[in-house]
Amino acid sequence: MSIKSDKWIRRMAAEGMIEPFESGQVRHVDGKRIVSYGTSSYGYDVRCANEFKIFTNVHSAVVDPKHFDDQSFVNVESDVCIIPPNSFALARTVEYFRIPRSVLTVCLGKSTYARCGIIVNVTPLEPEWEGHVTLEFSNTTPLPAKIYANEGVAQMLFYESDEVCETSYKDRGGKYQGQTGVTLPKT
Repeated sequence: MSIKSDKWIRRMAAEGMIEPFESGQVRHVDGKRIVSYGTSSYGYDVRCANEFKIFTNVHSAVVDPKHFDDQSFVNVESDVCIIPPNSFALARTVEYFRIPRSVLTVCLGKSTYARCGIIVNVTPLEPEWEGHVTLEFSNTTPLPAKIYANEGVAQMLFYESDEVCETSYKDRGGKYQGQTGVTLPKT
């Protein structure tokens, strides 16, 4: 299994693996510096859409992945998301992914956010998974933290196996297959 390069990422994006796609690194928009996104040497930096679900304890709900209460979140549509201290928020990527059957993709947080105490959950995108990636941001600080929509927030690394898997995410009817929007836990 080897990590895939920028040339491979561009070739696969042309076949529909990532939409929308940026073939290089975008560091400025309208003359303003942003948190970069697009193709890097061995990865693809994704953007966060402007739809956020911010965790709230207003209803004193129990956080239960088998019976998740969507009232535990406040929905926000904005160019920025302010995550309360020691809390978290969900968002989704701007990009829609179609992962090839021989590829495992790993999502890692960008160091720009990690250096501010904002952690992006590390998660795999399994072979033949497709959809918008739901991103989880944890604010580990005692202060409010800001996430910027339409700017880079995480990097996808693509690993191609030397053999195709016997059963893909699509084959087993994975519960997050084809997700759009910010998707809450499912059982």
